[in-house]
Amino acid sequence: MKITRNDPCWCGSGKKYKKCHEAFDNKYYTLAKKGYPMIDFELIKTPKEIEKIKESCAINIAVLDYVAKNIKEGVSTEDIDRWVYEETTRLGGVPAPLGYEGFPKSVCTSINDVVCHGIPNEKEILKNGDMINVDVSTIYNGYFSDSSRTFVIGETSKENQKLLDTLRYAIKEATKQVKPWTPIGNMGSTVNNIARNAGYKVVEDIGGHGIGLEFHEEPWVSYVSKENTGVILVPGMIFTIEPMINMGSGDIVTSEEDGWTVRTKDHLPSVQEEIMVLVTETGNEVICW
Repeated sequence: MKITRNDPCWCGSGKKYKKCHEAFDNKYYTLAKKGYPMIDFELIKTPKEIEKIKESCAINIAVLDYVAKNIKEGVSTEDIDRWVYEETTRLGGVPAPLGYEGFPKSVCTSINDVVCHGIPNEKEILKNGDMINVDVSTIYNGYFSDSSRTFVIGETSKENQKLLDTLRYAIKEATKQVKPWTPIGNMGSTVNNIARNAGYKVVEDIGGHGIGLEFHEEPWVSYVSKENTGVILVPGMIFTIEPMINMGSGDIVTSEEDGWTVRTKDHLPSVQEEIMVLVTETGNEVICW
């Protein structure tokens, strides 16, 4: 049944449709009719869904904070997996990676030349100078969150630190490009330009994703996109910014042994961090980091 202007808004706010999402809907469908790429309307989160997703994010952040307090030289990646499982479940959540498409662990741990999807194990012991990305994902009451941090163990080289600093600067600047009713490509092109100008390469074949109601939703998010391209960002969209920047070439290989671990082809370092961003009426809000 078609909603009328005086009906309660579909978003659940309790306001009349004309006072809430009527103008939003008109803008969305006008752009769609003009041929602009838009995400499915069903993936636009309601205020209630956003609050539930933020509850999941709170657990995800707490788990990463726990890792940050305990990670050090001599710790195994299996230890990190145990911490993530125990803390997530203690807080009432479920580790989203565990069993996802056959993934065997509760967290991804990617060290040095591992680009992403590293599998924790007892033999992998952290040593001074390592850079490790710990990628935590949480399900809480059916809602999903996902973020990662890269930790430096002890002291690393100046070259490694420059790579990590560039990544963090690129994410910070890219986030500024997340604005309502603008193309998502502006964000991705910002990452690519910063990385390229510093002499690095962005991994092209692996990107970010929408998230919240499912672990991975549309849109797929590129970090080598061109300016003014891609889907239009609309208030209520939630997606990840998680570029992988390589010190050497952008070429990667996936392990034939486990089918998951992705490494740089030249074995030079790669770094990644991940945040979740909510598009708002006036800009954006980072809700998981």
